[in-house]
Order: sequence, then C-alpha cells, then structure tokens
Amino acid sequence: MAYRKGDGKSVVIALGGNALGDTPQEQLELVKDTARHIVDMVAEGINVVVSHGNGPQVGMINNAFDYASAHDGATPEMPFPECGAMSQGYIGYQLSQAILNEMKRRGIMRSTACIVTQTVVYPEDPAFQNPTKPVGAFLAKEEAARRAAETGCTYKEDAGRGWRQVVPSPQPQRIVEFDAIKDLMDDGYIVVSTGGGGVPVVECDDSYRGVPAVIDKDRSSAKLAADFRADMLVILTAVEKVFIDFNTPRQKAIDSMTVAEAEKYIAEGQFAAGSMLPKVQACIEYLRAYPEGKALVTSLERAAAGLKGETGTVITM
Repeated sequence: MAYRKGDGKSVVIALGGNALGDTPQEQLELVKDTARHIVDMVAEGINVVVSHGNGPQVGMINNAFDYASAHDGATPEMPFPECGAMSQGYIGYQLSQAILNEMKRRGIMRSTACIVTQTVVYPEDPAFQNPTKPVGAFLAKEEAARRAAETGCTYKEDAGRGWRQVVPSPQPQRIVEFDAIKDLMDDGYIVVSTGGGGVPVVECDDSYRGVPAVIDKDRSSAKLAADFRADMLVILTAVEKVFIDFNTPRQKAIDSMTVAEAEKYIAEGQFAAGSMLPKVQACIEYLRAYPEGKALVTSLERAAAGLKGETGTVITM
C-alpha cells in the first residue's frame, strides 16, 4: 500500500504518558499494542502525527540522575530540560519502531520519523510561580522533605498516594520544529513529535534556552493541530467517552457536544482537574483556533472506530 502525496485526512493524536508503562522494558511491550491501533488509522489513509506524554518517564530519568549524583559523587546533575529531551528520545524511538514494524507487517509502504521537539513558553507565565505538574516517583513525606532541602525542588502530596516533585506547567506558545514536522507529514511520514508537550524553552536575545517545566501534552497537541489546520485532534484517555455526573447514579456518556456546551459543563465542575478537564480544555483551544476542525476524546482501543464516527465524544465549534 503506497502513499500518494495529498492523500487522506490529517490527525494529531495525543497519547498519555501513563499508558506507556513504568519502565523501558514494560513500555517496549505496551507500544506494540499502541502501534496496532495507530496503524489501523494509517491503513484507512489517515496522515498521523503522534504526540505523547512523558510525566512518569521524565521523572524517572530525573530521579535516576539525582540518586546517582548523590551516591557516587561522579555522575553529573542533569538539568530538567535535558531529562525531557532524553524521554522524548527513548519514547519516540520505541513508538516509531513499533509503528514501523506494524506497517511492514501489513505491507504499508510508509515510514516513521521521530522529532525531538522544543516548545516556546513565555518566561512571565504565572505557572512558573506555582508549580503544579507532578513528575517522577511517589515518595514518603520524609523523603520528599529531604530531597526538597537538598535540591530546592518543590514536592506536593498527590491525591493520597504519596509525595511527588512538581514543576511549572506553562502554556505552549509555538512549536519550534513545526515546519520540519509539517514537511515530513506532507511527505507521508508518520511523525512522532512534541513528546511531553515539547522541551519548554524561552526566547532570549534571538536564541532559545531550556527551562525546568513540563508542558501539558494535550495543550501542545492542540496547538500543533491548530497550526497544521489538522482535520481532527484526537485525545486518548482511559475511557471511551466523556461523562457528566461521573461515578454517580446519574452518570451519562456524551456522544457529542459543542464548545459552548463543553464550557457550560466546565463551569458546572463536571470534569476533574487532574484528568478530563485539561483534555476538554485542549479541545476547546484547538477549535477556537481552527473552528473548521473536530476534536475526539476516546480510548486508544476505540480510536479507529472513533474516527469513523462509531464511538467516542466529538467536540465541535
């Protein structure tokens, strides 16, 4: 199955970092299943750009360097932006490889490309004054306090599960490698990019400088999709559809809603801040920037069916 330039719809898929496992070995197995669902879409003639979260992975890398540096005295401390780039590299390698292998298995004559991506943020973004994005392992309160004293990092209790390091989560303003990603997509590559929302950078004296933060990958994906004028933004989560009155006797699945309806539900407090709320907000941002598009929230397993209109929650302007 060959690719002809100009064929097919363009779709940006945002894949959650928690769906990738806790270790590189576990992730290597999980991405094989992920690849099958992504290639289902490719087989339908869809041009796919895949973004992914990296919260667990970037925290694991950061913790490993901190531990080694503290215990052997020889391992250098690794700046957080570089940890983010490392996570993009190994996640992108495994995703790209799994997608490529699956396409070869099906006789689809296309290839993959992984782009380590930078995302511009404003240095005056108020998020830098209030770190909220949890990364890395859960710790006991005493261990978190010790690390905070040693490193100056901020740790907060996370939903009764323990203490985690938190970093700022500023708003994405521009994808530095946007032109390269678009050129590759236009030429038929399945592109893995904007991992973890992209490495956050600020512009200073006409150059870029990395800053310690994690950008919400759904919002970076929304920015990417809007700038592409992609036909659809697909945000993958643990559930098949968005619900209102979730986990109550009145729970109801939403098949479709407009931006105005979504904003009404947000005002009612229908979506949890740590899970569905940022996903719906990202869809709204995409649609306000590109009203002709559609946003889809569904599970990985049902993504191909969702693109056919068979399931999921579709949000439109």
